[in-house]
Amino acid sequence: MPRINLLPWREEQRKERKLRFMVAMGGACVLSLLVTGAAYLTFNAAIESQQQRNERLRGEIKLLDKQIEEINNLETAKQNFVARMDIIEKLQRSRPEIVHVFDEIVRTLPDGVYLTGVKQTDKHFRFDGVAQSATRVSTFMRNIASSDWLQHPDLQVVQTASKGSSGQAFTLFADQVSTATDDAGKGPGKGKLPGNRVVASRGAQP
Repeated sequence: MPRINLLPWREEQRKERKLRFMVAMGGACVLSLLVTGAAYLTFNAAIESQQQRNERLRGEIKLLDKQIEEINNLETAKQNFVARMDIIEKLQRSRPEIVHVFDEIVRTLPDGVYLTGVKQTDKHFRFDGVAQSATRVSTFMRNIASSDWLQHPDLQVVQTASKGSSGQAFTLFADQVSTATDDAGKGPGKGKLPGNRVVASRGAQP
């Protein structure tokens, strides 16, 4: 006699397929979570590593900026030091100039001329004086023009002296010849050798 299976086999088959589907879905979800977690951890590790490199680079950049600032400060200090050395050297070379200049003023004064005032402004001189005649003032100017320490005589005022005194009152300007900026061994700025100049004699009469 044949056996008849009365169990709802179709329902069991459907449940079995549903179970396999749920297991497959669960496995897929777990696998996707694992992949996502691994990717998250990998990206986080890469980001953290990059951030550490960035921090290290920023630190190196700050160090380089500090070194560059120190180098710039040293360069500025060097330039200031060189400028001071140049000024000191010029001052040392120009120290005896004023002695020569005043000695030269005495040498350039012809007889019959005397000064009532001398004023110096930087490298410029103003001479106020009285001369017996305008010719002696001209001699004074020629002596300045041929001087090694004075140059560019410029006569501004010539007038009759005040009452009670004879002669011509004058105001004359001249420039000092500076040797501070010349090379060593070149002598006065005009390039003339002291001692080779011929100064008009004080005893010369107009």
